[in-house]
Amino acid sequence: MMIQGARTGGTMKTLAAHLATAIITVSLVLMWMGDRGREAPPGGNVGDLRTTDYAMPSVPPPLPDTGQDPDEQINIRVYQADNRGVVNITNVSGGSPYNDEESSTGGTGSGFLIDSAGHILTNYHVVSGAESLEVTLFDGSTHPAKVIGVDPSNDVAVVRIAVPKDKLAPLALGDSAHLLVGQKVLALGNPFGLQRTLTTGIISSLDRSIRAKNGRTIKGIVQTDAAINPGNSGGPLLNSRGEVIGITTAILSPVGQSAGIGFAVPINTIKRILKPLIERGRVVRADLGLKQVYPTDQGLYIVDLVEGGPADRAGLKPLEIVIERFGRYTRRRPDPDSADRIVAIDGKPVRTVEDLLNEIEAHSPGEVVKVRVVREGKARDVDVTLGQGG
Repeated sequence: MMIQGARTGGTMKTLAAHLATAIITVSLVLMWMGDRGREAPPGGNVGDLRTTDYAMPSVPPPLPDTGQDPDEQINIRVYQADNRGVVNITNVSGGSPYNDEESSTGGTGSGFLIDSAGHILTNYHVVSGAESLEVTLFDGSTHPAKVIGVDPSNDVAVVRIAVPKDKLAPLALGDSAHLLVGQKVLALGNPFGLQRTLTTGIISSLDRSIRAKNGRTIKGIVQTDAAINPGNSGGPLLNSRGEVIGITTAILSPVGQSAGIGFAVPINTIKRILKPLIERGRVVRADLGLKQVYPTDQGLYIVDLVEGGPADRAGLKPLEIVIERFGRYTRRRPDPDSADRIVAIDGKPVRTVEDLLNEIEAHSPGEVVKVRVVREGKARDVDVTLGQGG
C-alpha cells in the first residue's frame, strides 16, 4: 500500500507507515470477528448429510442471553433453523379434514423440503388419492404440487413444487443408524392445520413395527412421546442438531389424538429409496427371499425362507424344528445349529437387518450376490440370484 502526500521527509514516512499498519490491523480484526459470527449449519458438514444437490439450511444468529436454560436454547435454535423448511400439504380429494393414520385420502398433512429443486418428503397416505395437491410455504404462499414418486410399503412419497430457490429452505438429512432410547427429539408439523408447530420429547423405543396401508409391515420404526396429532403426518422428526432422523407417520390412540405414543419412519430407510423415487417414481426392490431372520452379534440366523424364493433355490438353510420324545410325550424345539448364519453380502459384513437391507436393495432384481454364511461352524459363499420384492 502507498500513501501519497504533499510533503516529504522522515516524519511523513513514519506517519504513513503507522497509518498503513493500523488500517491492516483493523481489517484483520474485522475479518476475524466476521468469521466468529458465522456458525456451521446443524450437523456440521452439509455435504455429509445430503444425498444430492441440497442447499445449506438457514442458521439463525446466536441467541441473546435472556435466561434460557440449555434445553430451551436447543428447542429455540432448532425451530429457528428448520421451521421455514416445513410445509403444509393440502390433498384436494375430500374425506377427513386431517389426513392421519385413520384416513387414507383427503385433508391436510405435513412435509419438508429436501433440496433446492423443490422436492418435498412426506407420507404416502398424505397424498394418496389426490385429485390435486397444494403446498403452503412458511411465507403463506400456496403452490400447486406434483407427486414425483411413492412407496406405499414405507408410507413415503416425494412431491415437487416449482418455485424460485430463494423461497426454499431445505432441511439437513441426518443418520438414524445409531439412535438411542432416551435421546431428545423434536417434531415439526401442522397438527390440526396449525402450521409449523414444534413439540418435543424423547425416543421411547426403537425397532417397532407398524402396518402400512398396503398391508406390508414397516420395520425399524422409531417410537416417540413427542406430541403427534392428525396433521403432523409427513413432518420431520429432528435430533438436537436440527437434522432429520425420521418422518412422523402415525399415532397410537383410541381417540385419534396424541396419547404419548407416536411413530416415525427412520430417515436411513428413506435415504435408501430416495434416488429411485425421484428418478423412476417408484421402488423396484431386489429380494433375497427371507421371511424372518434373528440378529446376533455374529450375524443373522435364518429363521424362515420364502418357499421357492431366491434363498431357497440357492440352498440356504433355515432353522429346523427338532421333535424330542420322552416316553409318551414329545417336545418340539428349534435347533439353532441347523440354521445358516448370514455374516456378509458381497464381502461386506452384515450384523443387523438394516445392514442386510442396505446391501440387498443396493442391487437390482436378477443380479447375483455372494452370500457368506456360517454352516456347521464353517464359512462358505453361496451365489444367490435376487428376485423382485414388493
